[in-house]
Amino acid sequence: MKKFLIFIFLFFLNPLNTFADDVHFVDFRKVLNSSKAGSEVQKKLKNKFESESKKFSKIESEIKKEELEIINQKKILNKEEYEKKIQALRNKVTDFQKNKKKSINKITKSRNDAKQALLSATNPIIKKYMLEKKIRIVLDKKAVLMGDLNLEITDQIISILNKEIPSLKIN
Repeated sequence: MKKFLIFIFLFFLNPLNTFADDVHFVDFRKVLNSSKAGSEVQKKLKNKFESESKKFSKIESEIKKEELEIINQKKILNKEEYEKKIQALRNKVTDFQKNKKKSINKITKSRNDAKQALLSATNPIIKKYMLEKKIRIVLDKKAVLMGDLNLEITDQIISILNKEIPSLKIN
C-alpha cells in the first residue's frame, strides 16, 4: 500500500506526467545472446564444452572397459594383484573426476568472464544512449512487471553494440 501511495505521489508531483518517458528497459539476456559478440562467445563455449564432453566420454568408456577386464581377471589373479589393479582403477576414476570437474569449472569461469566483459562493454553504450535520448532510468526487463513495448530499447542497444563491439575475446 505504501508503494502505491508513493507512486501516486510521484505521478502527481511530476507536472507534465512524463515520468514514464524517462524510464526504459533492456532485456540483458537478449543482449547477451543476440548480439554478435555474445552469440559468438556462446558458440565458442558450446563447441569447447562439446569437445570436452566427447573427450571425457571416451575416457569414461576406457575406464569401464578396464573395469570389466579386471572383473573378468578376478579368478585368474591372486588377491594382491587384484587389489593393486582395483586401487589403480580407483585412482584413475578419481583423477578422471577431478579433471572433468576442473574442465567444467574452467568453462563456467570463461562463460562468466565473457558475460561480465560484455556487460561492462554495454554499460558505456547504454549511458551514451541515455544521454542522447534524455533517458533517466534504464531497468533490466526482468525487473519490469509490465511495460509499454515502446519503452523497450533492447534492439537499439544490440544494434549499437554490434557496431562498436563485433567480437569478444574469451580465455
